[in-house]
Amino acid sequence: MNSVAAPVAGLTPSLNDKTMLQRVSEIASGPLAEAANRIDREGYYPLDIMARLAEAGAFGAHLDRRGSDFGLALAATSEIARRCGSTGFLAWCHNVCGLYMEQSANTALLSRLDDHVEGRRFGGTALSNPMKAMAGIEPMLLRAQRVPGGYRVSGSLPWVSHIAPGQYCGAIASVDRADGTRSHEIMFLLDLDERVELRHCPAFSGMEGTSTWGIRLTDHFIGEDQLIADPAGPFVNRVRAAFILLQVGMATGLVQASLDAMNEVEPVLGHVNQFLHDRPDVLQAEFAELNSRVAELVRTPYETDKDFMLDVLDARVQGAELALRATQSALLHQGARGYLMSAGPQRRIREAHFVAIVTPAIKHLRYQMNRLMQEAQPA
Repeated sequence: MNSVAAPVAGLTPSLNDKTMLQRVSEIASGPLAEAANRIDREGYYPLDIMARLAEAGAFGAHLDRRGSDFGLALAATSEIARRCGSTGFLAWCHNVCGLYMEQSANTALLSRLDDHVEGRRFGGTALSNPMKAMAGIEPMLLRAQRVPGGYRVSGSLPWVSHIAPGQYCGAIASVDRADGTRSHEIMFLLDLDERVELRHCPAFSGMEGTSTWGIRLTDHFIGEDQLIADPAGPFVNRVRAAFILLQVGMATGLVQASLDAMNEVEPVLGHVNQFLHDRPDVLQAEFAELNSRVAELVRTPYETDKDFMLDVLDARVQGAELALRATQSALLHQGARGYLMSAGPQRRIREAHFVAIVTPAIKHLRYQMNRLMQEAQPA
């Protein structure tokens, strides 16, 4: 099934938008689909395919310079994740790193943005620990001290994705005062040069092709030309909803792929599959409702209102949970053919579990929703 999904924003796409999505779909359903098992099982990091997707325009629609069309960006990510969840995750990493660079308003970083968007250079995001630290779930693992011209940063992060020597990622460190107490946080673009120690991660059950590494920094100098935000707190609050909304494309791609797999076997197995729960018509209706919700939210991706944030968190939970149900149902609908090591349905179950645990995980999202609702209650 090679149809192209309409942009999530629910609007009639322009000719240029349609052309971009068609080009992304052709790459995703061609070379990416052919490489999906190699990416999943052999840990192949598909930078060559990412470069082709960048040339097609997959990684710039959400940026202000390209019209800030988050719906179109999500549609492109969804097409990618529909064929390979690992590469869908890489697309999110790349998109959100570009978002950091542009929203920083740092001219040094803005000068690097075209190379990033057009796939001449690649970068990810190291905000798993900071997002949890800022929510009070775990301590901040990178620490910084102010020095002339910038900061010195030390510490370790256990896993950061879409990185390799010569690439870069957005990161956050807490700044220490002279007495050792925390002052504030800084956000910066970390260039992965020879001063940065990259450590191999334990093997995961999936997502091995995402080039995920541990990072260790020792008295690492960060210059002002690398700063995304100082202080980081207001910047993170402003981009938090956009950060989370851009992840929804991973979930919608897996749901669409699962619906494709169920419909594929309906002519031959429908007479027995009718007795399963989560049938295609049920999931399709819920999928449409999710897309409708997200369509409204992406119109104002930088809103920080508490009620809006609750809706964003809830939509992200809905996407993850729907991906879990849809991928499991697709495997049950396909039966043994979907359980083969080379089959998409069993791979997508593992990919959906990743969508459910990647920061912010379902439990993290519900934790934040509970905090916001407690704050909203009168004393």
